[in-house]
Amino acid sequence: MRAAEADILIVPGWSGSEDDHWQSRWQRNLKTARRVEQEDWFEPSLDAWIERIKAAVEAARRPVVLVAHSLGAATTVHAASRLPAGKVAGAFLVAPADVDNADKWPVTRGYDPVKSLKGFAPLPREPLPFPAMLVASSNDPYCAFARACELSAFWGAHLIEAGECGHINVTSGHGPWPEGTLRFGLFMKGLG
Repeated sequence: MRAAEADILIVPGWSGSEDDHWQSRWQRNLKTARRVEQEDWFEPSLDAWIERIKAAVEAARRPVVLVAHSLGAATTVHAASRLPAGKVAGAFLVAPADVDNADKWPVTRGYDPVKSLKGFAPLPREPLPFPAMLVASSNDPYCAFARACELSAFWGAHLIEAGECGHINVTSGHGPWPEGTLRFGLFMKGLG
């Protein structure tokens, strides 16, 4: 499948994805990409975030490919069973936020993740109803690599070890993220 044949839904994580983030760059560069906007990026509600993803999938005219990062990946997995059957062609999950172990995360921008993420844990353990690729870093402060391996097995996602890439965001030096672009292209090619 080519990007032009899909509605690519960008699903950012907590606080959204700033302009230099690879998700924002992809959104600007892929003609069929659009962002799933959330009402509150800093005090998320799982049900509200799921409803926004569901509405975006329902509004899509082409097969949907979800491109999710961090808490967006966790939300996508929570949403999977509520999405219209057959509309999602695949999910590209990057640096999933391990909400089950949020007590081990660093405090970010003064927010306590345990208080900010009520309702996101536990993560589902069922296989996803669509193909998925999970890209994980070996030194992500929000998800240990061993845990990413476990999550990919639960979800039936193909695991890609990205190496020591931190949280695969702007802070870790992944604005453009050319390796991700290549991985995403291979993922898309495998969908069709």
